[in-house]
Amino acid sequence: MGTGLEKYNIDIDKILGREKAEKSPVITHYAFTKNIVFKKDAIDETKAILRKEYYPDEITNKAAESALQSWLYKFHDVPFPGPVDGEEKFTFIDLFAGIGGFRMAMQAHGGKCLFSSEYDKYSQQTYKANYGEVPFGDITTQEVRKYIPKKFDVLCGGFPCQPFSIAGVSKKLSLGKKHGFEDEKQGNLFFHVADIIATHRPKVFFLENVKNLVSHDKGNTFKIIKDTLEELDYSFDKRVLDGKHFVPQHRERTIMVGFDKRVFGDDVKFDFDKVVLPEANKQFKSILEPKVDPKYTLTDHLWNYLQEYAKKHKANGNGFGFGLVDLNGISRTISARYHKDGSEILIPQKNKNPRRLTPKEGALLMGYPLGFVIPVSDMGTLPYYGLRNVFLTREYKKLLNTYAVFVYLFKSTMYLMFSLSFVFGRPGAEVEE
Repeated sequence: MGTGLEKYNIDIDKILGREKAEKSPVITHYAFTKNIVFKKDAIDETKAILRKEYYPDEITNKAAESALQSWLYKFHDVPFPGPVDGEEKFTFIDLFAGIGGFRMAMQAHGGKCLFSSEYDKYSQQTYKANYGEVPFGDITTQEVRKYIPKKFDVLCGGFPCQPFSIAGVSKKLSLGKKHGFEDEKQGNLFFHVADIIATHRPKVFFLENVKNLVSHDKGNTFKIIKDTLEELDYSFDKRVLDGKHFVPQHRERTIMVGFDKRVFGDDVKFDFDKVVLPEANKQFKSILEPKVDPKYTLTDHLWNYLQEYAKKHKANGNGFGFGLVDLNGISRTISARYHKDGSEILIPQKNKNPRRLTPKEGALLMGYPLGFVIPVSDMGTLPYYGLRNVFLTREYKKLLNTYAVFVYLFKSTMYLMFSLSFVFGRPGAEVEE
C-alpha cells in the first residue's frame, strides 16, 4: 500500500519504532480492534510522530493513516492475539487487567477484547508482550474513560484487592492507614466500575476479588457492592472459589457474576451450584522447571534468619514462619510480598538450602500457560529498586500484585459461558472441556 510519502523516502518502521509508537495505548488498541473510538487519535499520534521528522505541512491525515495502516500488521505477532476479526463469539473489556488473567480466559472461549486498562507500567509491558495492546492507564480519569467503546457484551474486572484482603487490612492497620472503601487511593475504585456498568450497560459483569471481601467490615463492604450493582438493575450472584481445583495452590477468591435484567428479565441468575469443580489433586512438582539458576537458592544468612524467625513465633504460640512446600501436594497462597524472601512457598532441595520459585514457575502456579512471555527487566533501573536482582523483584510483582486471575477463572469461564449461551443466541449450547 502506498503511503503518499514515498517521495520523501520515509522509513515508516524506523520512524514509528524510534518514537515508540508501539507503546501507545491508542495506536495498539486501534491495531487490534479497528474500533472507530480509537481511529482519530491513532492517526493524530502517527501524524505527530511523522511531522517531527518530515515536512510538517505535507503530512496530512490521509498520509498519516496510510502510513499507519502499512505498519499495523506488525502488532499481531504476539503469543495470544485473540480471535480473528469477525469470528469472535462475544466482546469484552478488561479493567484492572494486570497481566491478563481474565483476558486469557475470555479469549479461550472466543471473546474479543475491545479495551483494556492497567495502571502499573511493568504489567502493561507484560500485557503487551502477550496480547499486543498497551493497556490504558488510570480508569478514574475521563481522558481514559472516553476510549471505552459504547457497546460490549461483558465487563471483566479484578478491582484492587489490597484494601479488603486480610494481609492488606492488617498492614494498613499497623501503619495507621485507612482500609476498605475509606482507602482513598484504591478503596473507591469499585464505584468507578459501577459507573462504567451504568453508563455502558454490558449484558454481563464478571468480577473478582479476595475472599475477605465478603467479610470485610462485618459484611458491610460486600453489602454495598451487592446493593450498588442490584440497584443498576443487574442480577448478582457470588461464590468463593479455591484455585486448588485447577492449580497446585490454595488460593481463594470471590467471584461475582451479574446479568442485565433489562435484557433478560427479573429471574435471570448465574447458578454457581451447577459449577462442578474438578478434584483438587494437582501436584506442586508439576509446575517446577527441571533446571534452575542457583540465584533462586536462599543464602545461608537468609535461610538461618527464616528458621530463627519461625522458632520465635512458634514459641509465642502463633503460626508465622516459612513454608516448605510438599512437592506432591499444594502450596500456600502466594502473596505480593513473595519477592522479598519467598518465605511462604519455599521449594526443598537435596543437600541445599531451599529455593524460591522462578518467575516462570510463578506464572504456571497462577495458571498461565506455557508460552506466556515475561519480559526481562532493564538492569539499568537497578538503583530505583535498590536491589541486586531486578528480575527477582519486578517480575514477581507483575505476577502477584496486579490481580492476576489464575487458572480457575480460565476454567470457570466455561461454566460462565454455559449461562451466557442464551445471551449470545446459542440456547442450550454445550460446554466443552
